[in-house]
Parts: sequence; structure tokens; C-alpha cells
Amino acid sequence: MITLRLFAQARESAGTTRLELDPAEVGDTVGDVLDEAVNRFGQTFAAVLGGSKVWVNGSPAERATNLAAGDEVAVLPPVSGG
Repeated sequence: MITLRLFAQARESAGTTRLELDPAEVGDTVGDVLDEAVNRFGQTFAAVLGGSKVWVNGSPAERATNLAAGDEVAVLPPVSGG
């Protein structure tokens, strides 16, 4: 399984902090996992995703990054504050 972890606005728009996905069902790239998340969570999540950074196992990743069972994909929206 691949774990998708969601933080801040991504978590709020999805209504969950994490999602377990089977790469045999959704695909084995970061893009495949993110596309499945958009399919499940909708356009509000897609909008948040557009401005977010994506990391795999603690390192920055691109949509084409290949994944393997046990990997963790993290969606990190921009932080705002004052």
C-alpha cells in the first residue's frame, strides 16, 4: 500500500488526514495517486493541490516520481500566518 498524507487545507478539503491506496489499483506514480485523490475528494481538493508541494518519503517529488509499496506521499499546502 501507498499512504497519502494530507496536511492543513488539503486535510480540510478532503475531510481526512490519510488515505491508503493500492498501487495495483491506482497506478505507481505520484501523479496517479494525486489523480485518484482528486477523483475521491473533488474540485476543492484539486484547487488546494494546485498550490501545494508534494513530498515522497521526506523528499520533494514530481508527478512522474515512481512509487513502491510502503511509500508515503505527503501533500503540503502553503503556510500562511502573521
